[in-house]
Amino acid sequence: MLLLDGRTLSAQIKSEIAQEVKHDFLDKGKPAPHLAAVLVGEDPASQTYVANKEKSCREVGFISSVYRFPADVAEKKLLEVVDFLNNDVEVDGFIVQLPLPRHILEQHIIERVNPLKDVDGFHPVNVGRMMLNLPSFLPATPYGIMTLLERYKIETGGKHVVVLGRSNIVGTPISLLLSRKTKTANATVTLCHSYTPDLKKFSLQADILIVAMGKPEFVTADMVKPEAVVIDVGMHRIPDPDTKSGFRLKGDVKFDQVSRKCAAITPVPGGVGLMTIVSLLLNTLKAAKKEIK
Repeated sequence: MLLLDGRTLSAQIKSEIAQEVKHDFLDKGKPAPHLAAVLVGEDPASQTYVANKEKSCREVGFISSVYRFPADVAEKKLLEVVDFLNNDVEVDGFIVQLPLPRHILEQHIIERVNPLKDVDGFHPVNVGRMMLNLPSFLPATPYGIMTLLERYKIETGGKHVVVLGRSNIVGTPISLLLSRKTKTANATVTLCHSYTPDLKKFSLQADILIVAMGKPEFVTADMVKPEAVVIDVGMHRIPDPDTKSGFRLKGDVKFDQVSRKCAAITPVPGGVGLMTIVSLLLNTLKAAKKEIK
């Protein structure tokens, strides 16, 4: 069984980014790429993600800034912050960390972001350009999955990929990216979700199974074809009094069972999550280099 180690791969890609920042920016007297984040409320997962983003920025030589607001911040105020970042020439790209509190309509915020600074890849312009296979900022998690498959030389051409979960952030875009006519795709893709009858029937057909259901340890060994490649997108904090933190991280896949049966699998933690952050850095680098017109 091959462990698709996001920790090692992300470190390698960060090293490549750091070299590019030094050569193409700092050595030429240009300011380093600047990635900003807007964080609303005290959601632990969001705070961890933003903290990891800040740490990763420091590692590659990026400038990082975070705008923090209480959970009761008004939507109008948040839109004003987005406008400020859109117009700040020193900021190359920024994210508004999701989820947002219920009183804020996320789509209002997403659509207010300048598509040229939308390094999350959520703006309808970037989604549309991705759909048409035009240069765009790809959503970070699907981008990370594609990079993982490519760097580990997982063959996708002619393979049957089954995606569990149809969110606009992961499931739908990764199904599109893997079905494209490109050397790193060319797969036949089946997209399943909570309304799919007999979901196990489809998961057992998968040469590559991508799990983004948002349910802890949802996929068990009896749902996986022998020698399949399994990509676990899930990340859940499960209470565990035996750990120092008081919780343990689990994915959407029952790793101990499935890892004995599959050909390759991503761990949780240390898999797709780290590749998501690296993809955010890659998008920011593209924004700073004005590669997306």
